[in-house]
Amino acid sequence: MTWQPARSSVAAWAGYDLANTVFALGVAGLYFPEWLIDIEGYRDRDLAFAINAAMIVIIVLAPWLGARSDHLGRRRPYLIAATFVSVGATLFMGSSGPGPSLAFFSLALVGFHIGSLFYDSMLVDVSTEQNRGRISGLGVGVGYIGSFVAVIVGRLLIDDYGHAVVFRTLAGLFLVFALPAFFLIKERPRVPRPGPAPSVNQSLSQVRKSWREAAKYRGVIPFLIGRFFYSDAINTVIGGFLTIFAIEELGFTRDELEIVLAFGILASIFGGFGGGRITERIGPRRTLHLALYLWMTAWIFGLVSAATNAKPLGVVLVILGGLALGTTWSADRTYMARITPPDRYAEFYGLYATVGRFATILGPLMWALIVDYAGWGRITAMAALFGFLVIARVVLSGVDDSEREWAAA
Repeated sequence: MTWQPARSSVAAWAGYDLANTVFALGVAGLYFPEWLIDIEGYRDRDLAFAINAAMIVIIVLAPWLGARSDHLGRRRPYLIAATFVSVGATLFMGSSGPGPSLAFFSLALVGFHIGSLFYDSMLVDVSTEQNRGRISGLGVGVGYIGSFVAVIVGRLLIDDYGHAVVFRTLAGLFLVFALPAFFLIKERPRVPRPGPAPSVNQSLSQVRKSWREAAKYRGVIPFLIGRFFYSDAINTVIGGFLTIFAIEELGFTRDELEIVLAFGILASIFGGFGGGRITERIGPRRTLHLALYLWMTAWIFGLVSAATNAKPLGVVLVILGGLALGTTWSADRTYMARITPPDRYAEFYGLYATVGRFATILGPLMWALIVDYAGWGRITAMAALFGFLVIARVVLSGVDDSEREWAAA
């Protein structure tokens, strides 16, 4: 019998994207980096080390939790638990001093990214092969409405009440918008696997096993390698360093940056909805390539803006980058679903998440080394990340997105 997701499941799934984007833009991307560096006087490397600590934990946990989820045949309980970890940690940020706040920020990132792993793998529960690109794009498009919510909260509260109140408000909104997903998403029927579920002590061996399993399926490993490089560039920038770059190198004030980000968010919404449609029409492979070309163009505008003090070119960076961002995530997870066997969705999405998180270790570390240790400046750091986009495009040229015959596999 063909699986037909309920509309309530689709709506709740898309709503969760809105919820976690409130955190991604408002906390991780904008207001925590601003509070830590501009107000508390910490350095780029402190933010980078906090991010890296979280990503190391995720690298260990993500494949194990994904395999455990596949074994039990359930995704939603893990999504709920991870969301509560992120929300709970965010509540204490900004009110406990910079050091403890960095620790809470790392913990919130762990919950956020582990939740995203299960959210992404539930795409197959709320879509069919025929409309998967459209549903993925719907999630991205609706999700970036959360960015508007985050910016509005900041503009209304931050000057009168401070960053700590903003963090608590965003944490509450994260939870409120996530609640429908906790109750309304209906998962595909899955038969639990026999035997005990993998234990935490088996996590590292599970990583190796998952990579060996992934190597049996055409295109999975090259796709993950390509994803490593473009995720390195994208996640490093949107994970907080774009805020620093725009304020310190492009000369934007916080108010100016919030206005420009509003236009970038509009572009992201358009990229999410439009990218989903384009993915269905031309396939995830060609759509992702298009997104990478958009990123490269945006990067060039940003580098020229910083080098020439031409602030309007920085506006192009944000808007074009927003369009590329929505398009990237619409095609990216659809691409992964296309090349992944159905009985290994959560396990391989664990690798998918791990690759992205490992890239998020290298990117901030490279940024800190270039900016704070070598003293070469943020323009050089941005240029190095641009090179990663080029490498990603070259690697992905050998990965096709044709439909697989899983029964034969």
